Amino acid sequence: MTYVNHPRIAFETVEERGYQTRMVEQCIRADTLLILPTGLGKTIIAARTAAEFLADGKVLMMAPTKPLVEQHFEEFSRLLTDVRISMINGLMKDTKRAGIVADSDVVISTPQTISNDLDAGRYDLSGFSLIIYDEAHRGRGDYAYVNVARYVRKGTRRIGMTASPGSSVDKIEEVCLNLGLKRIDMRTENDPDVSPFVHDTYINRIEVDLPSDIRDISALLKVMLDHFYSELCSLRIASPNVMPSKGYLLGIGDSLQRRISDGGKSGIVFKGLSVNKTCIQLLEAVSKVESEGTTVLRRYLDRLEAEAAQDKGGRAARAIVERQEYAAVRTILDATNVEHPKVSRVMSLVSRTLSSNPESKVLVFAQFRDTCEMLESKISGIPEARVSMLIGQSKGGLKQKEQISLLDGFRSGRSNVLISTSVGEEGLDVSNTDAVIFYEPVPSEIRTIQRRGRTGRKSDGEVYLLIAKGTVDEAFERSSIRKEKSMRENLERLSERLSRGMTLGDGGQTRLDGYGGVPRRFIEADAWGGPCSTPSSQTRSTDWNRPAAGWR
Repeated sequence: MTYVNHPRIAFETVEERGYQTRMVEQCIRADTLLILPTGLGKTIIAARTAAEFLADGKVLMMAPTKPLVEQHFEEFSRLLTDVRISMINGLMKDTKRAGIVADSDVVISTPQTISNDLDAGRYDLSGFSLIIYDEAHRGRGDYAYVNVARYVRKGTRRIGMTASPGSSVDKIEEVCLNLGLKRIDMRTENDPDVSPFVHDTYINRIEVDLPSDIRDISALLKVMLDHFYSELCSLRIASPNVMPSKGYLLGIGDSLQRRISDGGKSGIVFKGLSVNKTCIQLLEAVSKVESEGTTVLRRYLDRLEAEAAQDKGGRAARAIVERQEYAAVRTILDATNVEHPKVSRVMSLVSRTLSSNPESKVLVFAQFRDTCEMLESKISGIPEARVSMLIGQSKGGLKQKEQISLLDGFRSGRSNVLISTSVGEEGLDVSNTDAVIFYEPVPSEIRTIQRRGRTGRKSDGEVYLLIAKGTVDEAFERSSIRKEKSMRENLERLSERLSRGMTLGDGGQTRLDGYGGVPRRFIEADAWGGPCSTPSSQTRSTDWNRPAAGWR
């Protein structure tokens, strides 16, 4: 094995890989957006690039979450030698952060901390030669990356890294413009210099049928939704020709709020806001029961009833709980012990995986904290399972140290099943994961790619996608497939345009000069919507509706 030889790279720690070397060379030459599938060494490329720029100044590495910051700190500390590497966070005193920045060669932080400090004038970026934006697809709108980029001095090298830049050319261009990135260097699993380092990932799509109790509850909730949505249409606020979706209803709410801000404080506007909120709450309830299950719905309705009992702010919720259909929903919920069939499938999959190999690790993704807590309780009953749960910090969640400890425990084998919300999707190194289970699909190509990329890193991996037939699950799956396909196609077109030279923004103020290296191509879409992980990836159809023996 050949290792990278560099005075700032620790001896025999970094394997020489041609595609990584070429991407580093590209980053040295120009401000670059790196697009590379998960598990192929974006952090190594960042560290190698940092080693080249440390002679000219400091390096700032940013990542969107605190566990990811901790991970980058550990990796940079392992890879670089004779370099002062530090982390900073918003819990430190202002003066302490400023002192750490002054005394460090490499600073690693969340962008929000850096953004706040720059706004407050605690330090500046004049001494930095390299700025690194991890998960650079976040560099849109008012995200902190965008504000930090405004403080970066001309001549400072900038690189962004992502596995999933977005589904449209506009989104990719926005990221590049916001972060000051002039070139794009992209690799796929099929590129000849990448494919030797890629493992197979098998995509297993599992459909389940809803039991009668859940179907009955869903039907009652939809009757209420139809009633209130018709009322919204009668107010001429919504269109009867549009199916109510969360995105559509949220857009209506934003429009009504703008009318109020502009002085349009009519009774219709305020009534519309209340009815629209009622529709959103009912749509959420439908999604909870159809995609998550009765336990999750009970918790949601408990909070809805608590909201309805409030003197202020409970009007929308009261409109629901006072309906006859709602009483019928509660009657069914109180009488049933039926859980969502996804639960038994997850238990079966976990049991099979752990039984086949006691050293296996399973990562289960769920959209909501309530779902994670329910799954933790259920899966803990599997004899082979050592379960932990990773959730965010908000609303009484896990503190940073607790998140890091859980991830360390999963990597080391203290736990072998990790149940996670979206906090575990981006960038986290859980490279020994044998199976990833989607409790439900997500309508985001970025989140789908990130979830899927948690397996198939150091060995072949399995991905299981659970779909409740005839529900929002199918719509979310279609949305993700469509967006991922669009992302691949748009990147292909962008590649061709960049090879000829392309101007971004009004007046051509920013320019992407083209891809470094050979032209890149995406693999054809498969049943998943591809690309899965490798040229040999497969989507398998199996009779998963029968749980493993012992799970009824």
